[in-house]
Formats: sequence, structure tokens, C-alpha cells
Amino acid sequence: MTEFTPVQSLLGGGLIGLAAVLLMALHGRIAGMTGILAGAFAPGGGWRLAFLLGAALAPLLLVRAGGVEIGFDSPAPLGWTALSGLLVGIGVSYGGGCTSGHGVCGLARLSARSLVATLSFMLVTGATVYVTRHLMGGL
Repeated sequence: MTEFTPVQSLLGGGLIGLAAVLLMALHGRIAGMTGILAGAFAPGGGWRLAFLLGAALAPLLLVRAGGVEIGFDSPAPLGWTALSGLLVGIGVSYGGGCTSGHGVCGLARLSARSLVATLSFMLVTGATVYVTRHLMGGL
């Protein structure tokens, strides 16, 4: 079962929003993780590498500094997890971006395309959870 963490969720969401605003204000760039990852190893991708490094290291620093435990336990077999990641990558290509790009940045810019993409993400996520938990017996 998922733990209810409103304070941590609010703080985390606020930090994500702040990072997105600062990246747009200071660099004129959208904080979509897929786009950042795609250009990380291209010429001039130093800021992208720094952004990705910060996204990866921040949870580790939180664990170290605050003694917070972040578990990553998945009842799904590794093969299913890899297949899921591949499907998400394909969806990102067809959708013109990822949830962070559309949901956080696109909606903030009042993009109609991002609204449709985000609604699609949420509907498919809800359907997936329903099928997994209620029709397949849960994982």
C-alpha cells in the first residue's frame, strides 16, 4: 500500500515547480526530463548533465542528511519493469514529451497539447492501476 505523505509531497512538488520556473527563467528551457536526457551528451549539454545529476543525487543527499529511508521494492519481475520502461519510452516519443514536460511545464504555459497529453497520461495510469489491482489480482 502507498503511504500518505502530504507534507513531503507538497515540498517535493514545490521544489520541482521551483526548478522548472528557474530553468525557464534563467535558460529559457523546459524542464522535461526526456528532452534534457536526449540532449545531455550533445555539445552544450553541460547544464543538462548537471540537472540530471542533481535529480539523481538529491534523494541520496536526503537519505544521508535526514536519515530518511527511500525504499525501492517492486513485486514486479525485472523483465516486466524493463518492458514497462521501453513502453514508456515509446509513448514519450509519440507523445512529444514526458509527464514532467507536459504536466509541469506545458500546463503552466497553458498548452492545449500538454493538456490533452496530461489527461491521456492520467486516464491510462488510472486504467492500468485498475486492471493491475482489480482484474489481475495486484502485483
